[in-house]
Amino acid sequence: MNHQHIHWLGHASFRIEDGATLIYIDPWKLSDKSPKADVVFITHAHYDHFSPEDIAKIRKEGTAFFAPKDVAFQLEGNVISVVPGQSYNFVELKVRTTHAYNLGKQFHPRQSNWVGYVITLSTGQKIYHSGDTDFTPEMRSVVTDFALLPCGGTYTMTGKEAAEAANVFKPQALIPMHWGDIVGTSKDADEAQKTFKGTTIIKNPER
Repeated sequence: MNHQHIHWLGHASFRIEDGATLIYIDPWKLSDKSPKADVVFITHAHYDHFSPEDIAKIRKEGTAFFAPKDVAFQLEGNVISVVPGQSYNFVELKVRTTHAYNLGKQFHPRQSNWVGYVITLSTGQKIYHSGDTDFTPEMRSVVTDFALLPCGGTYTMTGKEAAEAANVFKPQALIPMHWGDIVGTSKDADEAQKTFKGTTIIKNPER
C-alpha cells in the first residue's frame, strides 16, 4: 500500500501530498525550507500541535486552516472553525472530524471539543490523524485506510493501546506517532507493531 505521500515530520506533525494539494497536520519544528501549505489541519491548542511560529513558515496567500474553536480565533485568513463529528469539504478533499480526548486523565478533556481528522484524498484514500487521544468509544466507528495514532503514553494511548484500538476499527495500515519527542521512544512504536494484527509502518521523522 503506497504511503510515500505521507511524510512524518516528527511527533504528531505530518505533510501529505494529494496531487498538487499540499496538506499539513499539526506542523511543529519545521524546517525553514518546508514547502508552502494549501491546507493546514490543527487538532488542538497545545503548543506542540498548534505552533504559530511553524504555521508562519508554511502559510501563503490562500492557505486554508481547519482548527477547533479555541485555535481558530487565533488564526487569520481562510479559517474553518471545526467541532467533532462533522463533515467539511476543501477543494477535492472530504474531511470528517472525530472526537479526541482522554479517558481517566485530564490532559485532553472531552469538553474542549478538540478533534482528530479523517481526510479523504482526491484518490478516495482515507487518512485518519487521531489527534491526542485515548481509545474513545467514537473511535470504534472510524473507517480509514491509514491510521496515524499516538503511542507514547502519558498524555495519550500507549503503543499497546493504540494497536488494540486499531485492531477494533481495522485500518489497512497503522502509522505510530507522538513518540521520539517530548514523550515515547521507538520501543512504543515497536509495541504497537507487535500488537496490531494488520500492517504497521514505522516511519523515520523527516526533519
